[in-house]
Amino acid sequence: MRRRTGHPDFLDLPWDRPLQTWKDDRLVDVPRGISRHVVRFVRYGEAIYALKELPRRLAEREYRLLAELDRLFIPVVEVAALVTERRGADELDAILITRHLDFSLPYRRVLGATGADDALRDRLLDALVNLMVRLHVAGFFWGDCSLSNTLFRRDAGALGCYVVDTETGELHPQLSDGQRLHDVLVAQENIGGELLDVTAEGLVHHLDPIEAAESLRRRYDALWSELTREVKFAPDQRYRIEERLQRLNGLGFDVDEVEVVARDGEYRLRLQPRVVEPGHHVRTLQALTGLEVQENQARRLLGDIARYRTELKASGGGPIPESIAANRWLVDVFEPTITAVPQALRGRLEPAELFHQVLDHRWYLSEAAGRDVGLSEAVASFVGTVLPNAMTPELVEVLEET
Repeated sequence: MRRRTGHPDFLDLPWDRPLQTWKDDRLVDVPRGISRHVVRFVRYGEAIYALKELPRRLAEREYRLLAELDRLFIPVVEVAALVTERRGADELDAILITRHLDFSLPYRRVLGATGADDALRDRLLDALVNLMVRLHVAGFFWGDCSLSNTLFRRDAGALGCYVVDTETGELHPQLSDGQRLHDVLVAQENIGGELLDVTAEGLVHHLDPIEAAESLRRRYDALWSELTREVKFAPDQRYRIEERLQRLNGLGFDVDEVEVVARDGEYRLRLQPRVVEPGHHVRTLQALTGLEVQENQARRLLGDIARYRTELKASGGGPIPESIAANRWLVDVFEPTITAVPQALRGRLEPAELFHQVLDHRWYLSEAAGRDVGLSEAVASFVGTVLPNAMTPELVEVLEET
């Protein structure tokens, strides 16, 4: 047995018998989707684990891929253990053990829930598309994307989608357009069939399964284009870089590299999206600058450092290491912005939040003017019109108490 730390040893289970025949006190019933393999669930304390019996080669492959996707910060079920060389009366298949995702449901339960409507179905498809794009950005070719190979969990009005089956998957440094589009085509066919099934069974009403499956491709193309499209802007519209970074951050993606190319009197912006782990931005910003801020603040400040680094390169300085660009940004951009606030208004906002709001204010001014408004102009406007109306920390504390 191979077991990852933090999980039971599972040694009290009857490994010498086929999984289908088990009669054990630990076995529990859990809502589950359709699987081509035998799947059973066992409870250890508050945790529930899924056991899937399948040929050893496939089990070892899936164990490795689930662990690797987790390392790449993709939403997947947590792999716990792999049991091989099971011998009873005959040699038995391997068993892959994953921790069941708390409060999650298979798609049939989501679509068949009381009160499920078109909006919920749209959120389900959007969640699946977001997962597919995250996998493709990470270089993962699924090969058999379907609703049956996922679990869904409610997330602040939206749905989160998690990978539970990677038997046919392949991990590459980067996917070709052909690999991506083949993955989407397979997903469209699988999902069309699954939705036809649930409609025929009466679990879902007023749904066109074929149209819903076809919409998956449109949703995917729209999100992939948003992540990877090239943006053109005039030399005096550098605020478009900040706008683009904010858009990608809002979609849950970070940027590995910002590339600005000057051509035919205009700039062309290209970004390389990536998936990052929670807390990544806080740790990265602190390592580069020493600033201790919140996650969203850190993401915003790192985006501005990336923009500033691009400007340094465009000004003729050539490629500049991120650490050097961050140090120059701290001295030339961040600190002058903070010190520009009059003494009487200091303390109304913490420095990172102040800088974040100044960037927002600069974007609004630039959008209204149709040109890039410089930072000094934005700071002066912010200090004169916005900051005086910001609540002091003491007032915020009083309001929270009341």
